[in-house]
Amino acid sequence: MRLLARPLGEAVCHRVAKELTLTDQMPPGWDNQVPPGPYGQPGYPPFGQPPQPGYGQPGPAGLPPYPQPGSGQPGYGQPGYGQPGYGQPGYGQPGYGRPGYGQSGPPGWNAAPAPGGIPLRPLALGDILNGAVTLARRNPAATFGLAAIVMTIYGVVSVLVESLFRTRLATDEAALRNSQSLTSQQVSHLFGSFFTALLPVAAVTVVLSLVLNAALTGMLSAVIGRGVLGRQTSLGEAWRTGRIGAVAGATVLLFLLGIAVVVPLVVAVVVLALLHLTPVAVALGVLGGIACFVFEILLVIRLSLTLPAVVLERISPVEAIKRSWRLTDGSFWRLLGILLLTAVIVGIAGDVLAIPFSLVAAAVGHGSAGLFSAATTMSAAGLIIGAIGSILAATVTRPISAGVSVLLYVDLRMRREGLDLTLRNVAQDQPLSGDEFAAVWQPPATGDSGARPW
Repeated sequence: MRLLARPLGEAVCHRVAKELTLTDQMPPGWDNQVPPGPYGQPGYPPFGQPPQPGYGQPGPAGLPPYPQPGSGQPGYGQPGYGQPGYGQPGYGQPGYGRPGYGQSGPPGWNAAPAPGGIPLRPLALGDILNGAVTLARRNPAATFGLAAIVMTIYGVVSVLVESLFRTRLATDEAALRNSQSLTSQQVSHLFGSFFTALLPVAAVTVVLSLVLNAALTGMLSAVIGRGVLGRQTSLGEAWRTGRIGAVAGATVLLFLLGIAVVVPLVVAVVVLALLHLTPVAVALGVLGGIACFVFEILLVIRLSLTLPAVVLERISPVEAIKRSWRLTDGSFWRLLGILLLTAVIVGIAGDVLAIPFSLVAAAVGHGSAGLFSAATTMSAAGLIIGAIGSILAATVTRPISAGVSVLLYVDLRMRREGLDLTLRNVAQDQPLSGDEFAAVWQPPATGDSGARPW
């Protein structure tokens, strides 16, 4: 009996040692993750029964076979079920669940690309205001530099015209003071002289303002449009791509549209006044004036994207006006709020920059009270200092205003036409030529669509 019991005991001890070795090498938590079999081990067949077909290779000394990799059971040296490495990418590796530390996630997990500091997705108010400043700062030579050049030209011409106007007024006032008594003919002559000097000044100022505004807006639109894609623009490229002639034509058309709204009302009021229908003329003037004011605001907002469309899409002024009207359909109140807030911010910033120069100009320039102006004479130093303040204020604020207009145009196109997808693809390519850059901004062939609500 002792001779028979000894081999049997050694076999049992050998089997128990093997099982304990397998158990120690299983990963932590394996016994909580796989339901134990009848024999007490996960996935093992009952004691004394043959292993399942395909389960693995038979083990030594009649032990159950070892699980093989890919068998679906936690095996020797293999990670347990549900643990990293079990038939799927491990935790923290790209392509499974959330991205691991330092890994980039799947498409859509990261923020939108921003090659020029502007995220290529529909923009919020903060994106538009911050983006306008960012684009100006990233290319200062082609934004602030252009504004400084154009506004310096405008300031110099304005100072010369204003000096001539003040000299003419000072001469007329001196003649008025030296006269003992004035006849009605002389008074009419003085007022005629005043308006004769005023009209050319006003005409020159308006024309110069329109031309320089068109040139500056066109060049800044080209610079900012390229800046959205992270492209730098030189002064020469801004001049070539700014489409100054087309922008000037669009500016004149917008100006004439604004006048055309008021002219019929003025004519009607004058005709009623000549017919001695004063109460009707007054009532029409008040009610019509309110209606014209509201309609003018509507026109300004709905046509605010005309100039960016002229420059970036390279279309005619008439087509750009139609294009702006279609793009802004349904966005009136949002555009009104953003443009109004921009005007307030830009106006305050411009006043803050110009106030010190205005105070110095008032202290340096000395005037005397007169018939036509509170200060008909002012020193040349006072005029120059005031002009410098105006130039500085416009140099800082004009690129911001132009940037907001262009970004509003880009935002509406991304919301309505999916322009952000096109810009994302283009931003990864090599620098574009003029024709290729123009093709990026072309509207969809099927026309405008409102498929992307917001």
